Amino acid sequence: MIRRLAWMWKASLALTAISTAAWGQSASPTPAGPKIYSCVTADGRRLTSDRPIPECQGREQTLHRSDGTVRAKVAPAKSPEEKAADEVLQRELLAKKAALDDAIRHDRNLMARFKNRAAHDLARAAALDDLDAATGVTQRRLASLAKERKGLDDEAEFYKKKTLPPKLKQALDANDAATEAQKLFLEQQSAERGRVNRRYDLELTRLQKLWAGAPPGSLGPPPSAHESEPPPSAASVSGARR
Repeated sequence: MIRRLAWMWKASLALTAISTAAWGQSASPTPAGPKIYSCVTADGRRLTSDRPIPECQGREQTLHRSDGTVRAKVAPAKSPEEKAADEVLQRELLAKKAALDDAIRHDRNLMARFKNRAAHDLARAAALDDLDAATGVTQRRLASLAKERKGLDDEAEFYKKKTLPPKLKQALDANDAATEAQKLFLEQQSAERGRVNRRYDLELTRLQKLWAGAPPGSLGPPPSAHESEPPPSAASVSGARR
């Protein structure tokens, strides 16, 4: 009984091996037949070759199987101008894809940072608080310089028709320079406040559409730094004209 079972097991293995080999042979790819190209030249000649036909480089060629049936159509080779145009188009497509990827990434990051309007308002307030603190420092410095200037002017009254002492003149010049610097800081801080508000306004407009269900990247490119600039005030335009 044991010998019979052993024999049956070996026979089963042999049949499995034969079946596997037969399947492998039937599944192996059939070697590709020879390639046959044909075309009609510009002057009407029909040419045939086992490789692409140089005389028909600018014309469509037909690739046949060994039995003569059509396997594929081979498009004409492109001219240098056509290749250059394709390269330009490819660069444009790549640039558009990169811009879309950037917009998608920007929108996803924006939505991850701000889940709702309250979170965005809080971030705006924090950014403005920092600017307000810096502006307060500048204003206090200007007040201190103005007080210092009054004392220097009072002292200079004694020298109306005389040459100012070098030390006093140096102090007046230093006060002027420091005051101008602080005024410039104040202007920059005011401009920065406008930029911050403008940036948060643009973000909020975009976020409201995203919160409403607009897919990330569907709203066009993110606002640039230039778009975040506040419009020039009438005073700055007037100063520029002067």
